Amino acid sequence: MQHANKLLTMLCLACLVLMTGGVQAENSQDFGDYVVHFNALNTDLLPPKVATEYGIKRSGNRAMLNVVVLRKVLGATGQPVPASVTGTATALSGQQRELTLREIREPNAIYYISDFGVDHEETLRFQLKVRPEGESDIFQVEFRQQFFSR
Repeated sequence: MQHANKLLTMLCLACLVLMTGGVQAENSQDFGDYVVHFNALNTDLLPPKVATEYGIKRSGNRAMLNVVVLRKVLGATGQPVPASVTGTATALSGQQRELTLREIREPNAIYYISDFGVDHEETLRFQLKVRPEGESDIFQVEFRQQFFSR
């Protein structure tokens, strides 16, 4: 339960960024039986305890990508499923970064996180490939995010 609360805290912080910072902080994309949720935010927005537990350096010049894959369940918010998640982040200058996403498993949640450096006002184009365990289809997710250093 405590770990599920940490994930909820991270997602709520992402929504807070959406409401206060005018940037797109959380998104989802529907793929039939699955929904892929994703968000990116500066790591200095994470509570220190959460950052320490997951080995994430809190800094205005670092960002974190969070990806959750849910199987649709009638009458519920969805069931977390394991998946293969890979991705890149490309700056407007064309500089590309391979993202190393690591799986976090908790009693009621499975999510994938990656942290990386960002420059002030840098816009990154994220390209993700997501394949839920047991499926042959690979879902393509693309989005842009601008980061602001503090």
